[in-house]
Amino acid sequence: MTKNLEIIKAPVAREMADFEQKFRASMKTKVLLLDKIMSYIVKRKGKQMRPMFIFLSAGACGQINESTYRGASLIELVHTASLVHDDVVDNSNYRRGFFSVNALWKNKIAVLVGDFLLTRGLFLALEHKDYDLLSICTDAVKEMSEGELMQMEKARHLDITEEIYYEIIRQKTASLIASCCAVGASSVGASPEVVKNMKTFGELVGMAFQIKDDLFDYGEDEIGKPLGIDIKEKKMTLPLIHSLSKASWLEKRKIIGIVKNDSENSKKVNYVIEFVKNSGGIEYANQKMRGYHAEALQVLNTFPASEYKTSLEDLVQYTIERKN
Repeated sequence: MTKNLEIIKAPVAREMADFEQKFRASMKTKVLLLDKIMSYIVKRKGKQMRPMFIFLSAGACGQINESTYRGASLIELVHTASLVHDDVVDNSNYRRGFFSVNALWKNKIAVLVGDFLLTRGLFLALEHKDYDLLSICTDAVKEMSEGELMQMEKARHLDITEEIYYEIIRQKTASLIASCCAVGASSVGASPEVVKNMKTFGELVGMAFQIKDDLFDYGEDEIGKPLGIDIKEKKMTLPLIHSLSKASWLEKRKIIGIVKNDSENSKKVNYVIEFVKNSGGIEYANQKMRGYHAEALQVLNTFPASEYKTSLEDLVQYTIERKN
């Protein structure tokens, strides 16, 4: 049975509570408007899975210390900046059921807020000479930006192969979870080899996590995100890519036509969902997700037994069994 996040978090619950206080303090600023927006962002925190990966990875590799807290702040600042910028790019008015920053304060302010968050993170790392953590993080920012741009480029022609899909999700999603695990290991002074293994583990978890996210698009009910939203946004995900690869030329042309031109038509979007379900796209994506899950556990098994390692195993299980 999948454990809930509170049980999984238990070995680092105290550290995560301390981190939340430190992170809130690090977001304080003398500019009134900026301070108001920072408070709004902090209040909207989600499941806190990124800090959890960082603290559990640090605990699995050594002794959690101040560098670990700074690494967690750096990742959160960079990630939050990317979400604020994403909402501007996507012209999105909501994020996790709340109004997005750009919806409340307009695009120009949202872009500057994202820039502020990024530079706050960079300054934090430079101030304490955390060059290794900074290197891991800037690499993730580069990967995430490239992945986003590649997805946009491919969305114009809808010519995404399975290989390109894996590359996009590796860059867009997996690179951030990989950097969380690498930052955790690096912050406790782990060897380059151990940091590399932890990064590989995080990347594999990230791949499984994103495929699970894509499967929500075909769920029986609207949990987590609206049904068919990826199709409406013309995103080619694994269940659809696999189903199209098996379809006849005529069927393929019809489905791509709907995604390209009729993605706002709910009836036609449901037709695509049924096509994917009947073509074995769901089973195929599930199988691939479980493959990444198994690979991640294989890498994790190279680490010594500890309560942190056990929680990491449970967290991987949670990512593929979660309901939202």
